[in-house]
Amino acid sequence: MLLVATCLFGLEGILGEEIDKLGYKRIETIDGRVTFEAPLEAIAVCNIRLRTAERLLIKLGSFRAYTFDDLFEGTKKLNWSDYIGKNDAFPVKGHSIRSKLFSIPDCQKIIKKAVVNSLSAKYNIRIFPETGVKYQIEFFILNDVATLMIDTSGAGLHKRGYRALSGMAPIRETLASTMVKLSRMRDNVIICDPLCGSGTIAIEAAMQACNIAPGIKRSFSAEDFPILDKSVWKNERERALSEITEPLTKIFGSDIDPEAVELARNNARKAGVSHCVEFKVADAREFVSPIEGARGTIITNPPYGEHLGELSEARELYKALGRHFEKNIPSWQMYIITSDELFERYFGRRSDKKRVLYNGMIKCNFYQFFKPKR
Repeated sequence: MLLVATCLFGLEGILGEEIDKLGYKRIETIDGRVTFEAPLEAIAVCNIRLRTAERLLIKLGSFRAYTFDDLFEGTKKLNWSDYIGKNDAFPVKGHSIRSKLFSIPDCQKIIKKAVVNSLSAKYNIRIFPETGVKYQIEFFILNDVATLMIDTSGAGLHKRGYRALSGMAPIRETLASTMVKLSRMRDNVIICDPLCGSGTIAIEAAMQACNIAPGIKRSFSAEDFPILDKSVWKNERERALSEITEPLTKIFGSDIDPEAVELARNNARKAGVSHCVEFKVADAREFVSPIEGARGTIITNPPYGEHLGELSEARELYKALGRHFEKNIPSWQMYIITSDELFERYFGRRSDKKRVLYNGMIKCNFYQFFKPKR
């Protein structure tokens, strides 16, 4: 079957590598989504294991849709009855980009009508009670090509289940996990987030260090789908549990706000990583290695000046961090994300590499410092 994993812009390559590692075949990659071929049980595997995906969908088909007639006929031809029963619910939502059919409400109505028409022909009924299993239909129209899908995730995959509350400027779990992956975690090299907020980066690092599958503690909408036996979900969770390991990396987080630190500790407990990540109250401008003489990596999401105070205040912080890190941890690698295009100027150092990533809808640069300052 064809599956579509969606992601934040900029994460497609990392997500594709995850899919490759699971042994599935990539078919197409476009902004914010990767289409791949996989067996039925991959619905459980991917929902439980993918760290950088936002959502997993079953792709029913794609076709050209220049008019509402095209959209209706193309949708009607798809095999909806392979999934949706005569009592099941099937709401419709979606997006249209650079296409003649741009009215989302109109597209929703046409697709709903076409699905009803298709199912009526199959079940020989005209009215559908929609009291059974919920199948969220999603459409995506790009350059006049309509793709019709069924969501298998329910709540977005960034919702791991450990973060009921967050700080003032949270970073999405999927982005935090990507930052950790790009930092290339190494055994016996400590990881620190000196501006940890609610602890998301440190917790995602700890989950990777312990090989804890990100979706192991949550449920998914496809668990109600009769096409996939519940034993598949049970077996995959048991397999993921059996693969959890003891970490070879020590992870630390700190923040100047005591309430944020307490929230981070609670989140770590919920995530099952409180034994391998330590949080404390501290000012990032006075950061010291939690282990004297240790080799370390900084991974952090400082305030951008968009959510926390004024831009000038954020830039003063960048200056202070740049000076302090250069003096106290000159050999450490650093990975810092911010939307401020002038970050390097205020930090006082040019990055060795930078990469465009999106924190939600905010375009950011991910600055990577892995060589000694020249």
